[in-house]
Amino acid sequence: MNPSENLSPDANPWMAISKNIEKYQASSFSRSIWQIANTFIPYIGLWIIIVYSLSVSYWLSAFLIILTAGFLVRLFIIFHDCGHGSYFKSQKINRIVGMFFGILAFTPYDKWHNQHLKHHGTVGNLDKRGVGDVWTMTKEEYLACDKWGRFKYRFYRNPLVMFGIGSLYVFLIQNRLTQKGLTRKEKLNIYFTNAALLFLCVVLSLFIGFSTFVVIQLSILYIAAVSGLWLFYLQHQYEDVTWYRSKDWNYRIVALEGSSFVKFPKILQWFSGNIGFHHIHHLNARIPNYYLSKCYRENTILKEVKPVTFMMSLKSLRLRLWDEQIQKMVSFSGRQ
Repeated sequence: MNPSENLSPDANPWMAISKNIEKYQASSFSRSIWQIANTFIPYIGLWIIIVYSLSVSYWLSAFLIILTAGFLVRLFIIFHDCGHGSYFKSQKINRIVGMFFGILAFTPYDKWHNQHLKHHGTVGNLDKRGVGDVWTMTKEEYLACDKWGRFKYRFYRNPLVMFGIGSLYVFLIQNRLTQKGLTRKEKLNIYFTNAALLFLCVVLSLFIGFSTFVVIQLSILYIAAVSGLWLFYLQHQYEDVTWYRSKDWNYRIVALEGSSFVKFPKILQWFSGNIGFHHIHHLNARIPNYYLSKCYRENTILKEVKPVTFMMSLKSLRLRLWDEQIQKMVSFSGRQ
C-alpha cells in the first residue's frame, strides 16, 4: 500500500479509523489511580520482602526479583503514558507522576519523552532515522560501508550486545548524561533525576547496606531493562514491518503497517501495560494503556494487522537490514 495514494477517509479505511478511535483517549482518573496503586504498592512491597528473603532462600529472592522487575516494566508504561499526556487530564499531574516513576525507572522524564515524541513523528521514515529508535540500515547502505562500518553495525545489532550490554548501558549510563543539543530544561531534569537517584541510593544503603542495595537494584533493573528493550525492539523490528521514504510517508498508514501488534498471554499483557497493541498506540498516542485492549476489541479493522507471535519475534532477531528493492527486512546474507 502506498501512503501517497487514497488518503481520503472514504477511500482508505486506515485513515478513517484514526477518527473513530478518538473516543478512547479520554482518560479515567479512577482507573489511572487504581493502576498506579496496583503497580507501585506491589513494587515497593516486593522490594521490602526481597531484602528479608535473602536470609531465607536465594531461589525465593531470585523469583521475587523477576516478579518485581515485571512491576518495574509496568511502572515504565505509566511513565510513558504520562509523557504523552494520556494518563491524566491535568498535564501538571502527568508531569509529577511521570517524573517520579522516571526516577524509579532510572530515566529522565524530559529528555526521554522529547526523544520519544520525535520517534512518533518519524517512525518508519527512512529519511529520518536515528532518534528514539533501533538504528536500522538499508541493505544498500550496509553494502556501501567499509569493513569498519560493517563491523560496528554488526556489533550493535548483535542480540547479546543489544540486549545483554545495551540495556544496562542505556539505563545506567546513557540516561545519566547530558549531550549537545539538549535544552536547558532537559539538562536540569537529568541533573534532578541523578540527584534523586543518588539520594535513594544513599538512604537505602544506610538501611540495608550498600552491597545488598546494589545487588537487588541492579538485578531488578537489568531484568526490567532487557524485557523493556525487547518489547521496544519488537514494536518496529519484525518480518512484516514497512518503511517509507519521506515523500511516501504517512503516520496513519505507518502506525498500522510499521508498528506491531504483539499477541501476549494475558499475564504478560498485564505486566507490559497493553503495549503489545502498539499499532493502536502509534495511531493515537493519547489513548491510555488501559483502553488499548478495549479499542482493539471494538474496532474490527484493527484486527486485520497480523499479530507478531513469540516464534516470529525470535525470527526477527536475524532480520537486520531493510531491503528497499523487495520492501522487506532481511538478514545480513540477504535472506528474509
